Amino acid sequence: MIWKTLQYKKGLEIVEEIKNMLLAETERLILRPYQIEDYANWLKQHNERKVAQTKHDNGYADMSSYTYESFGNWIADFHRRALNDEMYVLGVFRKSDGIHIGKIELFTILRMDYQWAMMGYSIHNQHFGNGYATEAVLAAKQLFFDQLEFHRIELHINTDNHVSVKVAKKTGFQYECTRKSFSYEEGEWKDFLIYYQNKEKEER
Repeated sequence: MIWKTLQYKKGLEIVEEIKNMLLAETERLILRPYQIEDYANWLKQHNERKVAQTKHDNGYADMSSYTYESFGNWIADFHRRALNDEMYVLGVFRKSDGIHIGKIELFTILRMDYQWAMMGYSIHNQHFGNGYATEAVLAAKQLFFDQLEFHRIELHINTDNHVSVKVAKKTGFQYECTRKSFSYEEGEWKDFLIYYQNKEKEER
């Protein structure tokens, strides 16, 4: 397992190990950990976002405070969290031109006898409508099952986030339940839809 391998590494060895183990390619996309060299690409795509297209699309935001140094600290924190098996973050890049499309995140919920995690995904809204989210999620879940050895991956989705529900269904996740008052957002506890997939189902 990646976190057992990395605990014996130090410094740059850890970074290289993460880069090598958490890499996935699809027909159009590459998923990989962020590197400091991604800063200009990452910033440009954030700056080119349109106004929010849906309620759950963050849309354009002022990125002037996000410096090269803060981006480096952001990446270093991801590496630390990966080493501790807390969280894994992958940038999503288009193969044809290297453009940063979005990101995939995986949060460890519980290891022990459960091997249970939650995945999130986001695509810059100027790239909506191209099927990138579906393609990225399909690749990411396989990577997380195979390289990180999770048994169960969940998606936690706002009840009115119909776009995300479509992605969940297209990528093989099944609706399990609605968890009441599950997450505190915008000053209130909100219900969330729970979609899940187990590794066994992926292997059939």
